[in-house]
Amino acid sequence: MSIKDELYKELKIKNELNVEGVAANPTIFKHLDLGGEFQEQVHLCFEMDHETHEGFDLPTGYETPGGLRIGFNWDRRSSYEIIYDGSQYVLTRGKKEVFPILFEKRPRFYSQRASDGTPFSRIASYAHGGTVSIAYSNECSLKETGQDCLFCNINATKDTYSEREGIKWKNPKQIGEAVAAAYKLDGVKHTNLTGGFVPERREVDYYIDVAEAIQESTGLQDFNGTAVIGAPLDLGILERYKEAGFRTLAMNLELWDPNFYQAILPGKVAECGGREHWIKALEYAARIFGKGKVRSGFVAGIEPKKATLEGVEYLASIGVLSLTGAWVPNPGSALEGHRTPWPEWHLDMAYRCHDIFKRNGFTYQDYFDIAPSPNFLIHDLFAIDEELLPIFSRDARPEAI
Repeated sequence: MSIKDELYKELKIKNELNVEGVAANPTIFKHLDLGGEFQEQVHLCFEMDHETHEGFDLPTGYETPGGLRIGFNWDRRSSYEIIYDGSQYVLTRGKKEVFPILFEKRPRFYSQRASDGTPFSRIASYAHGGTVSIAYSNECSLKETGQDCLFCNINATKDTYSEREGIKWKNPKQIGEAVAAAYKLDGVKHTNLTGGFVPERREVDYYIDVAEAIQESTGLQDFNGTAVIGAPLDLGILERYKEAGFRTLAMNLELWDPNFYQAILPGKVAECGGREHWIKALEYAARIFGKGKVRSGFVAGIEPKKATLEGVEYLASIGVLSLTGAWVPNPGSALEGHRTPWPEWHLDMAYRCHDIFKRNGFTYQDYFDIAPSPNFLIHDLFAIDEELLPIFSRDARPEAI
């Protein structure tokens, strides 16, 4: 079997784990130095596990033998399970070994603090592969009006974890210092800045302040930053983000079908002019920032696949990339307890989107520069296609811990 064939096989398993999650008895992690040598989960924005876990830590993710990175999404109902066999951690299914795994090491900048004493791990989230993501706010103002997006659990996550984990609003100076440390100590090459809804004038001023703080702390005018924002009613505001120093811009449309959009995203309809205005904002941003410098996210699995693909195709045609990660009903969201489509549905979505992006001339680097993490299935498909993974340049696989 060729290296690519092995990686496509691992990709299929990764997709199943994204959708189904993975079971694990939390006691097995006593053999793992979580928060020391290995990276622990910190809930800066969302709970991505399929159930909450108050009172104990879980790892952020792990690596396949071929080098694909998989987020640790805990779900005791999953047919997949991670066990500790006395010497290493192993992914199993139906009690049969799938392959040994490597847990992600803790980034070095997590052990440092901002000048005000706040741990960097409570400011910026590290994604292995070279990205740091900051949620400046771990709550969304739509909660006050009862207009949360039905799939979102940002406010529920804050209620569950904020007090225990000491997560608060981040100021520009804290963010600048954290990003500078991540770039220097851990080789980070991309920053993603996001958060819940805030009034657009307050949002743009805050983002400008953050960009200036990052530039000052890193010494970089172009720090390869993505500003994730709500579509402003005044489209002229979008130019200010580019002027501030952000290389890319993100406005997450979430759904393409007008009826699904109306039903699932009441706050985006009320606060951002609705679906048609959001599309106009993406078109406007694409003209300002250029091809491959704007993204929109879709919550793949809520609406029919045909609708999402129509959106991905149209946006790609105007130079906008899309995220289409699998929707999994998060704990605390209004859709908790619902069922996402089967893994095969999501894998087909990834392959189709990758084909669309390739047809429109996009590359791995384009996708890296716009995403909050470099570990989506699309990243993997680009990396396999372009032979970018370390396994292509080595003869032996890494040993598992």
